[in-house]
Amino acid sequence: MSSDILTVRIPEEYARQRLDAVLVELFPDYSRSRLQQWIKNGHVLVNGKAPKAKDKVLGDEQVEIHLDSLPMETECQPQAIPLDVVYQDDDLLVINKPVGLVVHPAAGHADGTLQNALLHYDPRLAEVPRAGIVHRLDKETSGLLVVARNLKSHKSLVDQLQARTVQREYRAIVLGVMTAGGTVEQAIGRNPRDRKRQAVREDGKEAITHYRVIQRFRGHTLIKVNLETGRTHQIRVHMAHIHYPLVGDQVYGGRLKFPRGASEPLKLALRQFQRQALHAGRLALVHPVTGKKMSWKADLPDDMCNLLQALEQDMEEVDDWDEYDLD
Repeated sequence: MSSDILTVRIPEEYARQRLDAVLVELFPDYSRSRLQQWIKNGHVLVNGKAPKAKDKVLGDEQVEIHLDSLPMETECQPQAIPLDVVYQDDDLLVINKPVGLVVHPAAGHADGTLQNALLHYDPRLAEVPRAGIVHRLDKETSGLLVVARNLKSHKSLVDQLQARTVQREYRAIVLGVMTAGGTVEQAIGRNPRDRKRQAVREDGKEAITHYRVIQRFRGHTLIKVNLETGRTHQIRVHMAHIHYPLVGDQVYGGRLKFPRGASEPLKLALRQFQRQALHAGRLALVHPVTGKKMSWKADLPDDMCNLLQALEQDMEEVDDWDEYDLD
């Protein structure tokens, strides 16, 4: 099978569902509208034949998406946006994404995205779906992203992500003092009352998050998080679900809280931290061409370092306090 073809066998559990809806589940990095267009233009084959998006699947069909025949990316235009390139070779780019940079163009963010920046950095990425971006980070999350520079690398990285062999490790600061680490295994889907939010749902997609305590403070905890799956807002939703929401999370974090008797510098630091305290600090995968295991690290950004410093100073300055009590 060509390295320029994505393949998947449709699980029997999807029987009697529309093909386009099933492909969104099996290829979550592509939008339904994009997959429908590919089906319409003949870039998708089911058991070797060109289907229609509305066709019902039976289960066990072999699906092929022919990347080599896809048109070049024309919707997204190159823009000269600075990039922090951690690593590059002929096949890969690893980017340390700053806070505030959107990954893909979307409603409200037609340009000024990482995808625009990548097309300016390497015009050949127009030949790769989504300019080589195979996974994403939220706008207000910082850290490491891998980009495929050609179709062969794209196929390999998508396969690794689907096989859950890409290791993604995060640092997060959460509200509340954890006694121990653990695992959250709760399915996630769209919030039925707010389509822009995600929620724990019995009928959602499988989602597994592992977390470990790094450092405890009077009312907060620094944790290490490893993703086994990669659902939208997964860490934010799972931590809020177990009542340890991320500091600064404007969507899932709840109201601002301070440790009892918190120092004024800590109160100021917490008030000023207006994004989720989440950083993708380590990424590990198998190189798509050499087969070598590779990993990269990115230091915590300044805003998280400053917040941790304020939390540490608060512990040192407040000697007489009720353990882990929050106002």
